[in-house]
Amino acid sequence: MALLKTNKVIYCLGNISPSLGVLSTRNSSWWGEVQMGPPDPILGVSEAFKRDTNPKKMNLGVGAYRDDKGKPFVLSCVRKAEAIITTKQMDKEYLGIGGLAEFSKSCAQLAFGADNEVLNRSITVQTISGTGSLRVGANFLARFHGGPRDVYLPKPSWGNHTPIFRDGGMQLKAYRYYDPSSCGFDFKGALDDISKIPEHSVIMLHACAHNPTGVDPKPEEWKEISDIVKKRNLLVFFDMAYQGFASGDIDRDAWAVRYFIEQGHNILLSQSFAKNMGLYGERVGGFTVVCNDTEEAKRVESQLKILIRPIYSNPPMNGARIAATILNTPDLRSLWLEEVHGMANRIIKMREQLAAGLKNEGSSHNWQHVIDQIGMFCFTGLKPEQVERLTKEFSVYMTKDGRISMAGVTSGNVGYLAHGIHAVTK
Repeated sequence: MALLKTNKVIYCLGNISPSLGVLSTRNSSWWGEVQMGPPDPILGVSEAFKRDTNPKKMNLGVGAYRDDKGKPFVLSCVRKAEAIITTKQMDKEYLGIGGLAEFSKSCAQLAFGADNEVLNRSITVQTISGTGSLRVGANFLARFHGGPRDVYLPKPSWGNHTPIFRDGGMQLKAYRYYDPSSCGFDFKGALDDISKIPEHSVIMLHACAHNPTGVDPKPEEWKEISDIVKKRNLLVFFDMAYQGFASGDIDRDAWAVRYFIEQGHNILLSQSFAKNMGLYGERVGGFTVVCNDTEEAKRVESQLKILIRPIYSNPPMNGARIAATILNTPDLRSLWLEEVHGMANRIIKMREQLAAGLKNEGSSHNWQHVIDQIGMFCFTGLKPEQVERLTKEFSVYMTKDGRISMAGVTSGNVGYLAHGIHAVTK
């Protein structure tokens, strides 16, 4: 070991034995036992897409709306709301823990209807989009739900549901939902499984545009699900990330939520404004607990604030201001309803054109499920090896389960997609 002495400072030019009280410069890492985690399936698709040099390449993995030219789309009502907010020269102070009050009120009214009596006995807090809403809900359940810590997810469900509830302290279970043979809803299997769920358990339901399958129950099926859930005394947790964006009608898309309320279910509800207002990066969402009365709602609100405080303290304000301005300004609300209807209709049109394109290609398969499914995502029914061929031979990128984002399909590439799907399925 060599020492260099300059101006009363001694520099060590090598290792000193730990026995001398000085740590070695070659300490073992604190993180030596950390293992490499698996790549995110959606982000992995996007990365592979970026590396592809094929000019006809298609990214059908990302769940974000694109216009008919394949470009990100910002709603006109959002631009107008931003302009209004700018003119008001608002401050940038912290919001309260529960978020922007006018947003939370509008959020609940959008879900339940402006005059629903349940608004007087529920509490809504602003959250960090739908993901944050679900996580707050999971933490709330883990701490206060008196029943089993089991949450039953439809099989399959949104991929992030599992880690959100697992990391929030809940145990994951499943009930049948998707029927691969018909690419539709396994109604009989769902009812059979739900009828066996232990009482007081939590059941997760997608309000509309089920992710990832695009398969929703019909109203008469929702009614039977409500009946059996009530008989089993289950706590319903609705995830509503696509209100207005599924069918183009905000009331139709909220039908199941409102019906369950009407039937006496005191539900939990997560909402997101990422898709239906295009506020992806603004992270705008809400979490609602429906209670028995106003006094109970106040107690629940107090505990939600206690849960939120050590997680993120308070939510971001800009997106909430945008959403609240749109929902509370009659002209902007009307424009939003027109625009979200247009987005939904474009996706519906692409579904119809894809099914027609496959028929024109000479496919002998029944592609009616492409039209019957709803919302941003479509479960094509493609097998993993067919997905692999579609990517390798046609540069069409999607998740291995055959799910495609219909938002990535345009009038300019739908024919190419139909040709590729036919080639790998004939």
